[in-house]
Amino acid sequence: MVVTTAPDGRRLRRDKNRDAVIDALLDLFRDGVYQPSTAQIATQAGLSLRSLFRYFDDVEDLHRAAAARQIQLALPLVSLGTTPDEPTSVKIRAVAHARASLFEQVAPAARALRAAVLRRDVLTGELARNRAYLNRQIADLFAPELAGPAKSVLPGLLVLCSFESYELLRSGQGLSQAGTEDALAVALSALLGV
Repeated sequence: MVVTTAPDGRRLRRDKNRDAVIDALLDLFRDGVYQPSTAQIATQAGLSLRSLFRYFDDVEDLHRAAAARQIQLALPLVSLGTTPDEPTSVKIRAVAHARASLFEQVAPAARALRAAVLRRDVLTGELARNRAYLNRQIADLFAPELAGPAKSVLPGLLVLCSFESYELLRSGQGLSQAGTEDALAVALSALLGV
């Protein structure tokens, strides 16, 4: 006989409030508030400041949970949708589209992460892991094009495919998402000699 227990109401309420705090922090990032106070987060979540720390050990724990949520939301957008054996022009277009889609989704949290990285060691590690993963994707995808002397092009490819470059094109140059995607594809084509 299998005994199942109904979820504890207090546990469900706790999980709901915890999610509300994470959502509040991500909403503040989307609103351009990259270093919100705990009072701002609590207000956005509809909770008291005192109750905020019932759900998280400290602010770093909250930021860690928000980063995990953002990664979960972004995972479907990480795939490049192409393989190393495709023609270079097809791979370039796929990379430009995939990075534009990914960076549009994560931009608010990525800006906040970069603003907080100097104050929060745990976020520094997370940023380094994410960057290494995205860099490995590019290196693996363009491995056929980067054989031999052409391997010196890899650092340029990695810079072009970074969030920082995307942000400079989007915000600094005022390009639309489609315009940024096109500019990225043109730059990658030039660097790869296509």
